[in-house]
Amino acid sequence: MEINHQDRYSRQKLFIPIGNEGQDKLANAKVLIVGAGALGTGIAETLVRAGVGHLIVADRDYVEWSNLQRQQLFSEADAAGRVPKAIAARERLMAINSTVRIDARVVDVDPEELEELVPGVDLIMDATDNFDTRLMINDISQKYKIPWVYGGCVGSYGITFTIVPGMTPCLNCLLGTVPLGGDTCDTVGVIPPAVQMVVSHQTTEALKLLTGHPESLRGTLLTFDLWRNEQTSIKVGSARREDCLSCGHGATYPYLSASSHRKTEVLCGRETVQIRPAVKRKIRLQDMAQKLGRIREGRVEINPFLLSFTIGDRRLVLFEDGRALIHGTQDPSEAKTIYDRYLG
Repeated sequence: MEINHQDRYSRQKLFIPIGNEGQDKLANAKVLIVGAGALGTGIAETLVRAGVGHLIVADRDYVEWSNLQRQQLFSEADAAGRVPKAIAARERLMAINSTVRIDARVVDVDPEELEELVPGVDLIMDATDNFDTRLMINDISQKYKIPWVYGGCVGSYGITFTIVPGMTPCLNCLLGTVPLGGDTCDTVGVIPPAVQMVVSHQTTEALKLLTGHPESLRGTLLTFDLWRNEQTSIKVGSARREDCLSCGHGATYPYLSASSHRKTEVLCGRETVQIRPAVKRKIRLQDMAQKLGRIREGRVEINPFLLSFTIGDRRLVLFEDGRALIHGTQDPSEAKTIYDRYLG
């Protein structure tokens, strides 16, 4: 059967703000999606169905059974085979739209990787699970003047903000001024509608940018809680700081430097990786014990000095300054995945 690709986007072209001209812009656009979990798969599918010509999907993890509840591109076969998420996503996306280009990168995204990924990119979509990576995305965005769309969700709560270099505050500006959250899906859970709502807001902003309609951007930091029937749209323009090291005058892009990275170290003679956060933070071990205690498969032990969390054949030992030992692996990438999954 002959496929008429001209019909594929007919309903989208009828939408006046996009039209034929906007559809051509989408076909020539290149988007980097950092993360291929719940948000990443939703974002990727929406953009591929919309006809974005070139996607780069970067993720370090593989598909697990618990992912299938909300990560819409993956199948039971992917989970059974522990297929890398970026690879599984590419296979499904190509089956949805064979006319687009999908680059799958199985990588632990760091500043060096970002430098290699961003040439020619028109937009970066945040679908990651930790603020270390988001702050790197923020700095690379500011360095090369590439807009990016921040998004996150846990439980029934979601948050998103579109960052346009030179126009809006950056993520570094917002730190400490607005509530950006710290829970994770693995400690408080997540329901699929919250994921889908964040994806809808992120991808709508993406379509505005990619089709040349920056004047239609929302311009606010949006938060919502679907279960509590709450939504807030916060004007944050005043948060922009001229002395911000990421976007102000004389920006140094601190989160692209080695000194601002988490330090990982494989301990000699032990199946253990030590992770030191870039910035020491005071962690209330009792509060963290309560969060981790909700995970039925895990076991929490605590004393005045540290918290131990065992799940399967891995054990995470957390100290008050944020330093952690991940026992049961010598793979720094796996250790960072465990750290982000449970500590955020």
